[in-house]
Amino acid sequence: MTGKDKIKTLGQLKRAGYRSKGIKEELRDNLVLNLRQRQNVFEGIWGYGQTVIPDLERAILAGHDINLLGLRGQAKTRIARLMAQLLDEHIPIIEGSELNDDPLCPISRYGRDKVEELGEETPIAWVHRDERYTEKLATPDVSIADLIGDVDPIKAAALKLPYSDERVIHFGLIPRSHRGIFVINELPDLQARIQVALFNILQEGDIQIRGFKLRLPLDIQFVFTANPEDYTNRGSIVTPLKDRIDSQIITHYPKSIEIGKRITEQEAHIWEAQEKIVSSTEIVKDLVEQVAIEARKSEFVDAKSGVSARLTISAYESLVAAAERRSILNNESNTHIRITDFIGVVPSITGKVELVYEGEQEGPGIVAQNLIGKAIRSQFRGYFPDPDKFRKQKEKSPYKKITQWFGDGHAIDLLHDMPDAEFKKVLEGVPGLKELVNEHHGREDKTTKLLLMEFALYGLAEYSQISKNNIVNGLQFKDLLSGMFSLPTEEESGDEDEDALGGTMNQL
Repeated sequence: MTGKDKIKTLGQLKRAGYRSKGIKEELRDNLVLNLRQRQNVFEGIWGYGQTVIPDLERAILAGHDINLLGLRGQAKTRIARLMAQLLDEHIPIIEGSELNDDPLCPISRYGRDKVEELGEETPIAWVHRDERYTEKLATPDVSIADLIGDVDPIKAAALKLPYSDERVIHFGLIPRSHRGIFVINELPDLQARIQVALFNILQEGDIQIRGFKLRLPLDIQFVFTANPEDYTNRGSIVTPLKDRIDSQIITHYPKSIEIGKRITEQEAHIWEAQEKIVSSTEIVKDLVEQVAIEARKSEFVDAKSGVSARLTISAYESLVAAAERRSILNNESNTHIRITDFIGVVPSITGKVELVYEGEQEGPGIVAQNLIGKAIRSQFRGYFPDPDKFRKQKEKSPYKKITQWFGDGHAIDLLHDMPDAEFKKVLEGVPGLKELVNEHHGREDKTTKLLLMEFALYGLAEYSQISKNNIVNGLQFKDLLSGMFSLPTEEESGDEDEDALGGTMNQL
């Protein structure tokens, strides 16, 4: 609607040719326009282009109320918020109306009285689309009064009205969302008796408050979000309510590492100072995404709980922070992320996964380390030959020179806070390691080659070619057999009794 700054009264609105439009018609018309112009309303939502987004667009075109069903961290709330971009930028309301009354068709007592009293001089206000989006997190303490409304004794006393008068009602969030989008997050957490109160609102537009039966033809686009019903014992969506929600759209996790990386890069908060100091590579980013993939299929992690995309976001932020901390301690102006820095990712994993009984027995820290180890193992074959293929042909193994050196009794320590120069010296001191990387990745730059040398050691440990043990401030790599029979002393291992990033149990 153009000329809103000039339109201040109902009469001016009518003369401008304004036509009332329902919320679902408004969403539909704007979506049709966007589709015709090939504009994507749901910017920043990756991996849903052929699945969730088309389902959502079909639901909007059909004028449906929507339930977004999926595990945590699948962008359900973000999708709901982006729907507000399909609303008209501004709409007119009767000035002072609690319920965003349409000047041409008011539904509240206040709105009707105002139009009856002032006629075409009824003052008009304009509401921006951002103010027409309301979101409520369903918790067990949400009441009917919160959502629908209640009698307000203070208002009754101030206006000197009896409780039987409609004007003493204090309206809840749903009536106040008239002509807008109303979102209830985690719908199963809403008590069943509260869910029942939504039946008539969804179907008929009736609401009842303390004995008042009001015929309010509320015009609302409802969007619900929910985890699958079998996720927890907290509750479920009652069947009659589910029946009244027109479209249920299933969300999902990223189906490829590339999509996962896009999401992580978009959402991770990296400080400007960190960007100047710390450099990363695609290898590191792939490993971060692989950790989440391993967690989603791990026997120690509750599959019904899911593994949120927030895990990879937090993990990448922690990884950058670990490299930054190391560079600060060593007074280095710049550095690159190492595989050793993944020790900093463990706290980001332990708080993001729900463990089954076996996982609890292992302990969250050990499970997190094992997930990182499995991610390294899975990614390793994408960069180097599969070590398992050479178990019976050790003489032909490209890793023979490396494993033989460790077999001769040599060992190296990769410390968490090791300066870059010393880190490089230690890795280049392992015979065959540099040659291995040059043979398979000769065109990479020096920094990436150094990372691949470290990656090769971790991969060989995960494939039980060499051993990897915790020491007090880092990791020690040595021969597999000596690693089995000469466990670290208490002083060497500090508070840790298990191998970092995989554990001795994996080696055995």
